Amino acid sequence: MLYLSSNLMIVALLYLILSGSYLLVLPGALYLYLQKRWYVASSIERLAMYFLVFFFFPGMILLSPFLNLRPKRREIEA
Repeated sequence: MLYLSSNLMIVALLYLILSGSYLLVLPGALYLYLQKRWYVASSIERLAMYFLVFFFFPGMILLSPFLNLRPKRREIEA
């Protein structure tokens, strides 16, 4: 019985780690990558960006209310 409980805890921990990385860690890293490379990416890189946004869409939706990634305001010299 103890062996079954130990395996169950390992599987539950594995599911928790995988779901946390899919919903929070990897979309957060993707947001940072998109912020740095959006205006200088090549067409192939942009295609990969679109795929990753589609693939991590649930996590992107979860993080979107908390992130503000607007471009920085330009200063106009007179």
